[in-house]
Amino acid sequence: MPLVPFLDGKTVAVMGLGKSGTSAARALAASGASVWVWDDNAAARAQAEADGLVVVDLATAELSSLALVLWSPGIPHTYPHPHPAADRARAAGVPLVCDVELLARACPRARFVGITGTNGKSTTTTLIAHILKASGRTVAVGGNLGTPALDLDALGADGVYVLELSSYQLELLDQARFDVAVLLNVTPDHLARHGGMDGYFAAKASLFDRLRPGAVAVIGADDAYGRRLLAQPLDAAMVAVSVEAPLAGVHAEAGTLIDESGAAIVDLTGFPHLPGRHNWQNAAIAFAATRALGVAREEIVEAIASYPGLAHRQELVGVVDGIAYVNDSKATNADAAEKAMVCYDTIYWIIGGQAKEGGITSLTALFPRIRRAFLIGEATEAFAATLDGQVAYERCGTLDVAVAQARAAALAEALPGAVVLLSPACASWDQFKSFEHRGDVFRALVAALPGDRGQA
Repeated sequence: MPLVPFLDGKTVAVMGLGKSGTSAARALAASGASVWVWDDNAAARAQAEADGLVVVDLATAELSSLALVLWSPGIPHTYPHPHPAADRARAAGVPLVCDVELLARACPRARFVGITGTNGKSTTTTLIAHILKASGRTVAVGGNLGTPALDLDALGADGVYVLELSSYQLELLDQARFDVAVLLNVTPDHLARHGGMDGYFAAKASLFDRLRPGAVAVIGADDAYGRRLLAQPLDAAMVAVSVEAPLAGVHAEAGTLIDESGAAIVDLTGFPHLPGRHNWQNAAIAFAATRALGVAREEIVEAIASYPGLAHRQELVGVVDGIAYVNDSKATNADAAEKAMVCYDTIYWIIGGQAKEGGITSLTALFPRIRRAFLIGEATEAFAATLDGQVAYERCGTLDVAVAQARAAALAEALPGAVVLLSPACASWDQFKSFEHRGDVFRALVAALPGDRGQA
């Protein structure tokens, strides 16, 4: 845990006692700070009191004595309606920051890689970390992915932090600076939280306002927002990455990774844990980012070949009676689901949950790949209306019913290449604790299926 001695003897508040907030409260207390904590959930406050933390209602307390508020990124502080504590803290001149900001202040000699984008962040983050570790670097990986920032090991000048950064976290940075900044892509997501698409893009692009001297910006060039950023003057070397067209950068439009010199590096189609064009982009961006940190081409290729993939991202969890079952629970919007759907030709599609902006209308061109859809959760009727007359579907309600009915349909048709694909294009919170929980339930349901098992 990197302690934050610059807050020793100061009073700080922690707003939100989820995973990162609880981690931050521990780190701040261990650093000698006087810590106030608050969560709107009564059970979380009770647990904090039981843990010996000082619970203070930030919506009513006098805040002028605070050095800062460690703000949970998931709590709105601007759009659609700011939490009262955010308005009160700003009125008192107290800054709101996230735990990544404190990590950057605590370990200023380490190198920092920041990865953002709408889709592909987790795969790219873990792939970059995997390459760096395989090349012998000292690495800590976390942020929006996995380990909270203040639970990571303290690193010095020989260490590299590889951090997945959400738009929510980027809004709560101040002094943090990065040696390599990555933007994968930008498509509509979290629009209510950012006041629209312009605000969402501005949050993503703010990463590139936080670059150290000599930094490298690695930017996906396959959407309008990436191209807009590439057209802006940045105080960094810029590397454009495309999987749609050759360009003066790194590209892999046919699956072969080509570096900035025009040299063919590796055939990405041969890596089973990185299927599809979206993963070619992830790999190409990871190549550019790790080259910027001095990793040799040969080491990068060897590391990509040994990358094991991530749970809940096109994870093949079983082959039963010749039918593949793929867990893509991380696909919480249509754009993410599209990345999986283009990889398969005979899909029995499990879809639904809490719908995002735009629903699934953008996926219409892929509907011919779907043999039948199995609808779950709150989005059932909205998705049924979109699919009506184009794709056969069944209202299943819950995931267990959907798995059973998808299996029955796939067995009945006995088509080669059949895939039962959980790629919900929705958030999970209507029926599950998280997308990880949803994927774990899917995995358990597949594990319980009867039949002859092939290699997964």
